[in-house]
Order: sequence, then structure tokens, then C-alpha cells
Amino acid sequence: MNKQRAKQIADSPVMANVTYNDTAIYIQHVSEENDMVRIYPLGQPENEQNVAVNQLVEH
Repeated sequence: MNKQRAKQIADSPVMANVTYNDTAIYIQHVSEENDMVRIYPLGQPENEQNVAVNQLVEH
């Protein structure tokens, strides 16, 4: 996935089907400075992590 698409998904009120390592995730924030995003697995907001945007897959 690219940074622009990740921003579109993060800003949208509609939930998109996105995975990281085959786990469904929620995109919380997209960094403007680099190609990193803050995500967490669906239903697990306490498990936030920062990952490279190119590791996300939209289905």
C-alpha cells in the first residue's frame, strides 16, 4: 500500500479491509514525515505499533 491510500483509509468513516501480517488492522495515524503508520489489530487498541506503510495489504 502507498502512503496516500493509507491516509485515505485512515480519514474515511468507512472501514476498509486492511491487513498486516495476515491480521486485520485499523490504521490510526499516517506519518507525514516518513512512510510509517500507527496501527492496531481490530479489537485490540492496546496493541498499537508503528510499521512501514508498504507492509499493509488492502483486500
